Amino acid sequence: MPADVILLNGASSAGKSSLARAIQDRMRDTWLTLGIDTMITAMPRRLDGSPEGLLFHPDGRIDTGPAWHALESAWRRGVGAMARSGLKLVIDEVTLGGAAGQAEWKAALAGTHVLWVAVKCDAAVLAAREAARGDRVIGQAARQAGFVHDGIAYDLEVDTSHRSSADCAAEIVARASR
Repeated sequence: MPADVILLNGASSAGKSSLARAIQDRMRDTWLTLGIDTMITAMPRRLDGSPEGLLFHPDGRIDTGPAWHALESAWRRGVGAMARSGLKLVIDEVTLGGAAGQAEWKAALAGTHVLWVAVKCDAAVLAAREAARGDRVIGQAARQAGFVHDGIAYDLEVDTSHRSSADCAAEIVARASR
């Protein structure tokens, strides 16, 4: 059965956002892209840099507090409701909670067909992309790459280190269309 949702999970700077756009370009239907950055941008600024919300450390660690967890849970349920309403979604995610995070997404997306995609990237390429962006804590991508996939079951894995977004998107779209 064709996917209603494509969930891209990977470290910061792995190429998920570019990949999401390339997927949208290849799909016949209209697909919306939502992601963790959308949620971070939408949350109150007082929670950015707060132990209650989302705290980025200079070494790339991220601490999440109770207000973040409540928002993230509600966000996931809201995204699930959008998918169940008939919207086709590409979700650009950094699942910090491993298998527990995947279980929360599965519950939120119940009743939809989800294609789970691991987006991986070589450490040196991640570091170069992160430095070029200029809007990320240096070291965050490498730290996330070490655990962001832990305990998560995927339907497909792509490596964006040396493949274009268009090439990876073609593989994902072919799989999502079955």
